[in-house]
Amino acid sequence: MAAVLHTRLLETIPVTPMSTTDVLKQGPLRAEGAFPNSSFAKTAMAGLVPVSLLLAAILVSGCQKVDGAKIAEVDSQSILASDLQKYAGKEISVQRENLYKLEKQKLEEYINAFLLTQEAKKRGVSVEAVLDQEVNSKIMPVGDDEIDVFYKLNRTRIPVDLDKVREQIRGYLRNQKIEAQKVLFFKSLRSKAKVVTYLKPPSVFRVDLSVAGEPFKGSEKARVTIVKFEDFQCPFCKQVQPTFHELLSRYNDKVRLVHKDLPLESLHPQARQAAEAARCAYEQGKFWEYHDKLYANSPKASADDLKSYAKDVGLNVDSFDHCLASGKYKAVVQQDLNEGAQLGLTGTPTFFINGREISGNQPLETFEAIIDEELTRAK
Repeated sequence: MAAVLHTRLLETIPVTPMSTTDVLKQGPLRAEGAFPNSSFAKTAMAGLVPVSLLLAAILVSGCQKVDGAKIAEVDSQSILASDLQKYAGKEISVQRENLYKLEKQKLEEYINAFLLTQEAKKRGVSVEAVLDQEVNSKIMPVGDDEIDVFYKLNRTRIPVDLDKVREQIRGYLRNQKIEAQKVLFFKSLRSKAKVVTYLKPPSVFRVDLSVAGEPFKGSEKARVTIVKFEDFQCPFCKQVQPTFHELLSRYNDKVRLVHKDLPLESLHPQARQAAEAARCAYEQGKFWEYHDKLYANSPKASADDLKSYAKDVGLNVDSFDHCLASGKYKAVVQQDLNEGAQLGLTGTPTFFINGREISGNQPLETFEAIIDEELTRAK
């Protein structure tokens, strides 16, 4: 039981590095309720903001200019929304997405506050009484074994002896249990109510990428194209490769995977030559075999290594050697680098799923969520 409970608690621990203060900033829960100092509690206690005002705020903040709309004029020259989109579309999209997330979060809090208030009225008790009955009273005490496991897992972020922070960890873990129970309680309230939200996400910012002539896997008619900018000596690029094998297997002809080069020579001096070598393999129809061989042996990419890999995957070694020595694909790799620079890319791996950017060694679920959304849009 303790192991299962601990697993659930760990899912709520932030993945970003935290100081001792950050990890332990949530002390023991105060007696008056499960939501100390929260705007949620204030909303539930003080009454409801008129729904018309809330909706008006959401609608106003969610408005966006269509591409053809005039947004400025300089010396009788019109500036359109589409011009601004080309100039700063990525930055604007990020801020709109942040605003949408905030609106969505606050709307969810508001709905929960409304449902909680209604439940308290039905029972003829206070909000605090409902929270005590449905949340606080159902929390099991935090055991010393849970504290020990948490401390061991976070030892590098808590550079003090366990005895000095034991009760703070206990309070932190108790709050995690409360949050989990709170989620279950509000889920039960929602299941008994008809909740419909009309808050729409902002339009998705997409980058227009040329993939003509680039190596790819999957069907050319696939509804989802994933373009990956990568560096053959990048450890994070290496780590994410199994994810793509899984995606191509799972989605079959619905997904196409396209390769582009972004060798970061300041970090990986041999990456550019490896990229050119892979293009020479592409010339012989074995790009992906060579691609996989490079990653299997990464970061080893010396001239001798590259020739050895060519032999291993069954290339005509003489043709390969001549291709690589001539620098035949220097310009092709440079073209990808230039495109990456124009897109503002500074690290690898970076991916574009139907033009939607994500970066880093993301988990399978992140790709699946976007792919599924894109497939739904394409219907």
